[in-house]
Amino acid sequence: MAVGIDDKRPIRSGGLRTSLPVLLLRQLRPKQWTKNLLVFAALLFSFERIAIETAAASVAGFLLFSFVAGCVYIINDVADREADRHHPTKRERPIASGALQPGVALAFGALLLAGSLVAAYLINPLFLVLLIGYFALNVAYSFKLKHMVIIDIMTIAAGFVLRAIAGGLVIHVPFTPWFLLCTLLLSLFLAIGKRRQELVLLGRGVGSHREVLAHYSLPLLDQLTSIVTTATIMAYSLFTFTSGRTIHLMWTIPLVLYGIFRYLYLIHIEGKGGAPDKVLLEDKPLLATVVLYVISVVCILAWLE
Repeated sequence: MAVGIDDKRPIRSGGLRTSLPVLLLRQLRPKQWTKNLLVFAALLFSFERIAIETAAASVAGFLLFSFVAGCVYIINDVADREADRHHPTKRERPIASGALQPGVALAFGALLLAGSLVAAYLINPLFLVLLIGYFALNVAYSFKLKHMVIIDIMTIAAGFVLRAIAGGLVIHVPFTPWFLLCTLLLSLFLAIGKRRQELVLLGRGVGSHREVLAHYSLPLLDQLTSIVTTATIMAYSLFTFTSGRTIHLMWTIPLVLYGIFRYLYLIHIEGKGGAPDKVLLEDKPLLATVVLYVISVVCILAWLE
């Protein structure tokens, strides 16, 4: 059913009547906002700077990153709506399913993007520059970079690095090269796992959904996973010793090892990994590991530094 911008009538989606505001919220993919929790990493490792002001700035940075990411999702879903209709899960998205008119989504996204950029400038002009760069990078990904083998997964990883940098900008703290390297490698680890799951899930029909998948193979992705996994563990271990903080951060290495091994188990044994944010929320051992890791870092920096 066609819906204009001012149309307040509910929309039928999947046999249920869904209001336009709910569809717009779904289009922003709030379940994927867990990716933006990386914005809080700078605050976590700057424990002595935690205060109401810095916490509020980090929350604002998280929300603004989520809103801008949502605008990218709108553009991506509008551009990919035909291909997404061939995907077993993406075809249920509001635009791909036909429940949300592309013009309505784009108009909403434009307003949300403008408001988010203004708010980012008020927090830190450099944060505004970073958000614009993030938006431009992801638009380029939606139209070109995602079709380029290897470049596609590196672009995904770059988006996570920008999130980590943003966390430092909103609370005005510097970041170490080791921290950014760990973020990059872990992001590559997740991106490769995502591509592997898509390849397994779509089978011979990979080209009908995402052309670049035709250039990947399971042996190649498994080799890339092995390389990045090793590099991630080594980089994080070195980070705990050379970050300039307490050496007791080394006690978090077993948690990182378990988290990575658990994720590999989910990818190779249980066939998960296509949606890292969903895996994090649904797999209790992995979620418990993340929570325990955060608690451990806070306790170490509070009492052992």
